[in-house]
Amino acid sequence: MQASGLGNAAGAAVRVGSATKTRWWVLFLISLMYLICYMDRSNITVAQVEISKQFGLNRTAMALVFSAFTWAYAIGQIPAGFLGDRFGPKKVLLVIMPWWGIAAAMTGAAAGLGSLFTARFLLGLGEAGAFPVASRGMQLWFPRAERGRIQGITHFFSRFAVAITPLVAASIMVAFGWRAIFYIFGSLGVIWSAAFYLYYRNRPEEHKGVNEAELAQIRGRNADGTIRQATVERPAVPWKAILGSPNMWAIAAGYGCFFYGTYFFLSWYPTYLREYRHVTLDALGLIGSLPLIAGMAGDVVGGGLPDFLLRRTGNAKLARRVVAAPGMLASGLFLIPAATTHDTWTCIVCLAASFFLLEWVIGPAWAVPMDVGGQFSGTVTGIMNMAGALGASLTPLVFGYFIQRGSWVTPFFVTTGVMVLGTLVWTFLINPERSVVTHE
Repeated sequence: MQASGLGNAAGAAVRVGSATKTRWWVLFLISLMYLICYMDRSNITVAQVEISKQFGLNRTAMALVFSAFTWAYAIGQIPAGFLGDRFGPKKVLLVIMPWWGIAAAMTGAAAGLGSLFTARFLLGLGEAGAFPVASRGMQLWFPRAERGRIQGITHFFSRFAVAITPLVAASIMVAFGWRAIFYIFGSLGVIWSAAFYLYYRNRPEEHKGVNEAELAQIRGRNADGTIRQATVERPAVPWKAILGSPNMWAIAAGYGCFFYGTYFFLSWYPTYLREYRHVTLDALGLIGSLPLIAGMAGDVVGGGLPDFLLRRTGNAKLARRVVAAPGMLASGLFLIPAATTHDTWTCIVCLAASFFLLEWVIGPAWAVPMDVGGQFSGTVTGIMNMAGALGASLTPLVFGYFIQRGSWVTPFFVTTGVMVLGTLVWTFLINPERSVVTHE
């Protein structure tokens, strides 16, 4: 069964003429979800010192708490991506958003290591479906030539969340205590869910705010001028083809390396500034946000550049690789002076350069599953993001291990090695022009 396009006069067309911009409002709504998602997962880094003191937790225990989120996040990726493909993004997101809001609030109600670990684990399960399911939704709403840019924009919001969370969370903590951080942030999902329910539709064909001209931009036109139709069949997921594809595992490995590098900023970064670089809590919001703001700029550049190159060359392999591989390599190299300098501001500048370049990878990394996954892009993205979560789960453990033994420098060198490995994977193995759901 296929959906009828508005170009064939089916459905409620708004008006023919200049294209409506409804897909960009959909993108804004999804971007807000990314922002809330990262605020809920990163706010614990601000309260880490106070939580450790109150519950008597050492570095290893806090590393386990951080990893609880990523383990659950990894476990939930493939099931959530499959559910998004099977039932549509709207139903799935309206379930998981309240879930993780409650889990975030549970963090504030924690009474010790056990309940803290449980709350973070449940938060990871809830957030697991957010990005794979949203990617499936964006694939239905945007043409291929805009996919790098939209992934850059959504992740810009996620990094903006990480950038402002230290400032907002620190202010809340000073005024009301650390528990209030999680209660306030956890409540944001309720408001978002209401707006999403009212505005979002799974496909642009179903949205009364999309006219024929915009739908033509999204779907493209056939040779006879009619709008191409979107397939809405629900065939069985070709697990054998997906799991047997070397390209799928290269995509997963590349994202595992990327997420390993980024997760430092979501786990140990504020503690690193406070304890190793001796940045005060009052200054943490400003100084600590600078690399994260640089990362936001990297999201925009890294998202728009591959789309520009794709339009100019028509070569998706070149357009995705030429942005991701150099960005990952240069990012790793900047970590060396960041770790070894004795000057705090030099460290911050180098970390900012590193995160800016690393965030170049976001656009091409999340565009590739949409390129190679077809109508199973939610499942494919879930596999990729599962590998990313597994990579991220190692970051707090590696940092915690070396920090417990008195070294804040060594784990940065480990991260540089991981970035070099990711560069090689992107350069030689990932192919955005090779489907992972067929045997082509």
